[in-house]
Amino acid sequence: MRFVAAMAALAALFTVTPAAAQKAQKPTAEPLRGVESKAEQPQAVLTAADPENTWILDLSSGGRVTIRLRPDVAPKMVERIKTLTRSGFYNNVIFHRVIDAPESMAQSGDPKGTGAGGSDLPDLPSEFNDLPHVRGAVSAARTRDPNSANSQFFIMFGPRLAFDRNYTVFGRVTTGMEWVDKIERGEPPARPTRIVHAYIAADNPPAYSNAPAPAANVLPAGETEVTLPGTTPPKK
Repeated sequence: MRFVAAMAALAALFTVTPAAAQKAQKPTAEPLRGVESKAEQPQAVLTAADPENTWILDLSSGGRVTIRLRPDVAPKMVERIKTLTRSGFYNNVIFHRVIDAPESMAQSGDPKGTGAGGSDLPDLPSEFNDLPHVRGAVSAARTRDPNSANSQFFIMFGPRLAFDRNYTVFGRVTTGMEWVDKIERGEPPARPTRIVHAYIAADNPPAYSNAPAPAANVLPAGETEVTLPGTTPPKK
């Protein structure tokens, strides 16, 4: 009997109860306090670039700029940009008004190079939206008439929130902002930067090439004023 009792006691020493077994298990990692578990954390959603709505500007300042177009908020202006780009309208057009303050932007899109021109297509109604005029924003220039956007546009060097809901933002620079920063300043610049070639990415553009340009069409002697981000007509 003593032998049996001793064996029973020995067996009890090596018998693990369910509670003890739970404590013996390797601890699992727990989320930090205030942080959701991995299963509960929202996953980042990556939106693939849409070639049909990617505007490419090869600049004489030295490189290629890509711009994400926003047809969801400015469908008419985006369609105009694509139509004119595919017709070759923007090729060799200069940046005719480039200033650091207060507007802090580079304006282009006038084949005359004066700020008073545009395309032969009708002006567009305003498509003012909630996209802000921050660094890299691309917006439609116009006259004092809100419904006068046509072919001209401007790219913001920095924020100018006073423009919000007064001009139509239709895109944002995604790569190549360093080449925008190098656009020659002036109203007009002495040696204006030009758009060597404009493309829509869906059209499979060639690699960047800064080909020689014809002489830029700048303001004639005595002509000093161009449009505000788009507004004031040239002085006579």
